[in-house]
Amino acid sequence: MRALLLTREFPPDVYGGAGVHVEYLARELRKRIDLDVYCFGGAREGATGFEPWGELEDANATLRTMSVDLAMAADAAGAQVVHSHTWYAIFGGHLTKLLHRIPHVVTTHSLEPMRPWKAEQLGAGGYALSSFCERTGIEGADAVVAVSAAMRTDVQAAYPAVEGGRIEVIYNGIDTEQYTPDHATDALERYGVRVGVPTALFVGRITRQKGIVHLVEAARSFSPGVQVVLCAGAPDEPEIERATREGIERLRAERDDVVWIEAMVPKEHVIQLQTHATVFCVPSIYEPLGIVNLEAMACETPVVASTVGGIPEVVRDGETGLLVDVELGPGGDPVDPRRFAADFAARVNELIADPVRAKRLGLAGRRRAIERFSWSAIADETVALYERLAG
Repeated sequence: MRALLLTREFPPDVYGGAGVHVEYLARELRKRIDLDVYCFGGAREGATGFEPWGELEDANATLRTMSVDLAMAADAAGAQVVHSHTWYAIFGGHLTKLLHRIPHVVTTHSLEPMRPWKAEQLGAGGYALSSFCERTGIEGADAVVAVSAAMRTDVQAAYPAVEGGRIEVIYNGIDTEQYTPDHATDALERYGVRVGVPTALFVGRITRQKGIVHLVEAARSFSPGVQVVLCAGAPDEPEIERATREGIERLRAERDDVVWIEAMVPKEHVIQLQTHATVFCVPSIYEPLGIVNLEAMACETPVVASTVGGIPEVVRDGETGLLVDVELGPGGDPVDPRRFAADFAARVNELIADPVRAKRLGLAGRRRAIERFSWSAIADETVALYERLAG
């Protein structure tokens, strides 16, 4: 079996959950089948890189993305199945299917119709093109992998032309040998994070869907003495960067225990930060599954997270963390953001006040990550899907 995996992100250029998924899935698939990986960007170990066409240097970013998809499809001869990830590569997978007459598998890490704010990032025309790429690829795919049961429901709602029989739930995973508690403190010292004090941690990109502005508002009501650590960088559009910066400035004016690490830090540093956190905060307003929840759980840190998307399939309320209900409006934002922030703060404070319970939830989280979310099992399910489609 020879498979071709198409992705925007591949190490060392990994900045989101989809890139993490591809990195570990590719590693496991290579133990089982002949795998080629095509990604965006320059050449690197383990993948062939493709750059946007030079003639489109000043064009809309989505057109530049589509030029990479065309180049990938043109070079894809010889594969028995093509597997694409995110809208960036889905159109390339669709073209590969048509050109080389092979099955196309799509993994849905997010859906454009569920993220209307992307129009602010890509421009209205760019968002229309990204939506076209995703819709065309998903509706034409031989199989659609949903990373959670909630994502399966979203796919059916957004793309009713996709029959239920074409959708298969295969969860994201976690490497619990790599993501394991690290009690060293050199990374904390590097970033000015205090050791041995109650700490609420956020790790993620500065995007609307990650809900960082709601967490910053919630942190205003965290118990006195709680250290707030925000490992947040890579803003995807100016407005969310401005709102985040203003919110953090306001928070710092009210409390002196706020650390903002304005970067996407190395994996080993994240593991150390997660290990020392009392509570890991996931205030997302859109999250098909959320690998970051699994990363924190594997480090024995309890999670406080919103009840959106696939998060409740990962974080068990009262067992591996605490969940916070949030009602979302038509545009995807909380209907009552002040209530969401207040409820989130209350759940964080609940665990801060009971460190014995927090420790118990953290230990249960690691057990659940090991038992349910191994990359080995996920790769086995994926290969079985490939073989079924390729015949």
